[in-house]
Amino acid sequence: MVQGTDAAIGSAYDARAAEYVELAGSIEQMDARDAAVIAAWRDATPGRLLDAGCGPGHWTEFLSEDGREARGIDLSVKFIATAKSRHPGIAFEVGSFRELPFDSDSVGGILAWYSLIHTPPADLPEIFVEFGRVLAHGGSILIGYFDGEPGEPFSHAVAPAFFWSADALAELLVDAGFTIVSSETRGREQGEISARPHGSLVAVH
Repeated sequence: MVQGTDAAIGSAYDARAAEYVELAGSIEQMDARDAAVIAAWRDATPGRLLDAGCGPGHWTEFLSEDGREARGIDLSVKFIATAKSRHPGIAFEVGSFRELPFDSDSVGGILAWYSLIHTPPADLPEIFVEFGRVLAHGGSILIGYFDGEPGEPFSHAVAPAFFWSADALAELLVDAGFTIVSSETRGREQGEISARPHGSLVAVH
């Protein structure tokens, strides 16, 4: 059961799920550079993969290529229903990052692609600890985020969201027992879904 902020985020995405799926519900609508980053991380990360904040499941399906075991979790009931319908061979469930429905040391990698942007900054440390709990030793996390002044809120189309920076995320991740492997940032090009600067970061636990 999700409560408080999680419930509000889930409800907000439920209300706009159909619109979101039409705009950004398939790999073909994603930037090829994002797909390349995620593919490289997937191929370098052994074990079961978790798509944390999977939305309609397109990245989860991408993670499952070549027979990889991938699962998706999201706060939005409608996103999970869409994901199950579109990708019937993959396990999806409604749930919160604060209490992941997985055993300790049972996941090889966690993809959190723009799914932490709505989390209040003060809540991120506990979520990184929870991610670390389910990751196997040496497990990896790939985070996608909007690059900007750390913790600064901005008006998102669905729910309030926050900018982050590689340095600020790295500090929180190190405190949670992670080691930073790599990070990258870039501006946007014409035709991308978002105009806000992009960042991604890889860390191991």
